[in-house]
Amino acid sequence: MTDVISLTGVVKTFGRGPSAARALDGLDLAVAPGEVHGLLGPNGAGKSTTLRILLSLLRPDAGEVRLFGRDAWRDAVALHRRLAYVPGDVALWPDLSGGQVLAMLSKLRGRTADGKGTDAKRTADLLERFDLDPGKKGRAYSKGNRQKVMLVAAFASETELLVLDEPTSGLDPLMEAEFRACLAEEKARGRTVLLSSHILAEVEEVCDRVSIVRRGRIAESGTLAELRHLTRTLVSAELARLPEGFDGLPGLHEVRVAELGAGGGDSLGGGVRLECAVDTEHLSALMVALGTQGVRTMTTRPPTLEELFLRHYADPERAIAKAESEPSAA
Repeated sequence: MTDVISLTGVVKTFGRGPSAARALDGLDLAVAPGEVHGLLGPNGAGKSTTLRILLSLLRPDAGEVRLFGRDAWRDAVALHRRLAYVPGDVALWPDLSGGQVLAMLSKLRGRTADGKGTDAKRTADLLERFDLDPGKKGRAYSKGNRQKVMLVAAFASETELLVLDEPTSGLDPLMEAEFRACLAEEKARGRTVLLSSHILAEVEEVCDRVSIVRRGRIAESGTLAELRHLTRTLVSAELARLPEGFDGLPGLHEVRVAELGAGGGDSLGGGVRLECAVDTEHLSALMVALGTQGVRTMTTRPPTLEELFLRHYADPERAIAKAESEPSAA
């Protein structure tokens, strides 16, 4: 089955000479039909540049970009009828009302705007859900309301692909929740979505797969289950004592042990509280060791998407800082 989105070896550099900045450095990305794919990365990682190249707003210096199996640059006009795009910072025509903008976008996609078509019915429902007054002029809308106009236009369309770049920027928490509900509905309908976001909970809730962008490349890509398989499980337990030889158990990290005094709020009196992270392949050995020491409570959980994200961005920087702070062997 042909991927809806396929980027292979994409390179994009801004500027020339020594001051040139390489925004994308051989980026590869694939999004399958019906998939909700999250694109994660901090500012400057290359997310927006990737989307602009995908939409033919920028031309890559090298690499291949395909939408629905066709060249995204050469066939841009035809392909754009099959997708809806929501930018992170929406600019509307100041003298057009929100309703006029929605009607115009619907006509551009070849849909009806007479109040009887599918787009019109869905638009009316979405306007109510997002609490948006379509009668106001573009100049009178706040940032959040401008964002709502484009979200309503995208969700009301019958396009096969949604490309969303920081789509909840400017929305309040209630509207963010409504956005996630709409996205879940689109996922159930089988629509393909590429979602670029810095709101990790948003991506974690709705995305089938996640790609983490770092320095213009995909650092890691996969389902949340696949990504978590490569990380550590977080363990918290209260037990009578630590097992003998605990310090020698393999795969333990960030170990914290606190004694529980008889008068310190521990109703059972005494014991220790253990918190640690353990490599997945060593989890069973830790469970066996702790199980022999009078476990009172124990919880384990996989890392959140935020913890996975920080792993890719914080850990390398800490390693570099540590190396720079240590004296040279020479």
